[in-house]
Amino acid sequence: MSNHDQEFQGAFFSIEIDGVSLAFFTGCTGLSVEFEVMEHAHVNAAGTKSTTKIPGRAKYSEVVLKRGLTPDTALSDWFKEVVDAASQTPYKTGSIVVMDRTMAEVARFSLLNMWPSKLSVSDLNAGSDEVMVEELTMQHELIDWT
Repeated sequence: MSNHDQEFQGAFFSIEIDGVSLAFFTGCTGLSVEFEVMEHAHVNAAGTKSTTKIPGRAKYSEVVLKRGLTPDTALSDWFKEVVDAASQTPYKTGSIVVMDRTMAEVARFSLLNMWPSKLSVSDLNAGSDEVMVEELTMQHELIDWT
């Protein structure tokens, strides 16, 4: 295994909004983009019908971040900002930053026009010794791998 392969073992994830690190997370899903598939039917010079598949509109998955519940209110403050918005969604520009065990940045996923669509915590159970988990779901219009 090369050193490059080891960089992502035990990685840490954080979210930056407008260049400021807002929170660290233990899990992240949904960093993906896919194209709708469009079919274009045509007839060639010999009269044979065929179909060509071409890329259509890009679709971006919602991004879900998870972490142990903390007293930090930055995420709930951001969510409240969206809830309180009178007429326009307060879009943010930000990044999911992946760091190795030494806290050096190894990957960045920049998100354009993002906003939180869901904020939740795990079920409350007094008989459980599991760590409470906070989960943030975000929508966005573009993702850029850097």
